Amino acid sequence: MKRFLRWLAVLVVIGLAFGAGTVSTVLVRPPLVVGQDAVTDVASATLTPVLDVTNGARTIVVQPPSGTELKDTLVIIYPGGLVRPQAYEWLARALAVRGYTTVIPEFSFDLAVTDTGRATGLIARYAEGRRVVLAGHSLGGAMAGQYLADELRAGRQPVAGLVLMGAYPPDGADLTGADLKAVSLRAENDHVADPVKVADGLKRLPAGSKLLQIDGAVHSFFGRYGPQAGDGVPTVSRSQAETQILAAFDDFLATL
Repeated sequence: MKRFLRWLAVLVVIGLAFGAGTVSTVLVRPPLVVGQDAVTDVASATLTPVLDVTNGARTIVVQPPSGTELKDTLVIIYPGGLVRPQAYEWLARALAVRGYTTVIPEFSFDLAVTDTGRATGLIARYAEGRRVVLAGHSLGGAMAGQYLADELRAGRQPVAGLVLMGAYPPDGADLTGADLKAVSLRAENDHVADPVKVADGLKRLPAGSKLLQIDGAVHSFFGRYGPQAGDGVPTVSRSQAETQILAAFDDFLATL
């Protein structure tokens, strides 16, 4: 009996340790470092992103380099769950070279669900009369869809476009009546976002929305944050996948 109790105590301690480790991973987030592992090409290397802090909220702001023809569009990217915002700086830099300003907000605990309506303040601060495209990866994409559905129900239309990356609008987030364009990007070997749910999500997007496949890619290739548990195995390089993702953004932004 004593031996059994000792083993039971050991198992309880191990369980608590693993639980504490999981909680610690969520509560203690890695530092927000701008400029690390974000250069896509020679042109993007010349950019100097800014970490803007307003009322305690931090946002990565990437503006086009001097001399670039400026596009009349602001891009906002909601990061995936537990993914640091700098993971999407590569995309922001590539878009900046093309003339687009992009902002990537930091959420509490890196969970967009903690402040779904963050885009409202970002639009007020950074859009300056420009049209807005809201993009989101994984949980960030779901919360972007939820935000727009909430705005639509309130009679507001804050954005011109929506880009979902390995994501889909939550049940009840009906955007079919929204006057905006939308595109859903799905990585071919994504084992994190359910492909059936991603495809079914088109039913909750405006008419004419497209589902595009990023050939050979996996869920984590939308951001530079390393491999993700449960994800598939890529059959293309990260750079090849990023080229496809950027091309999809180029084509979509050109239609607005």
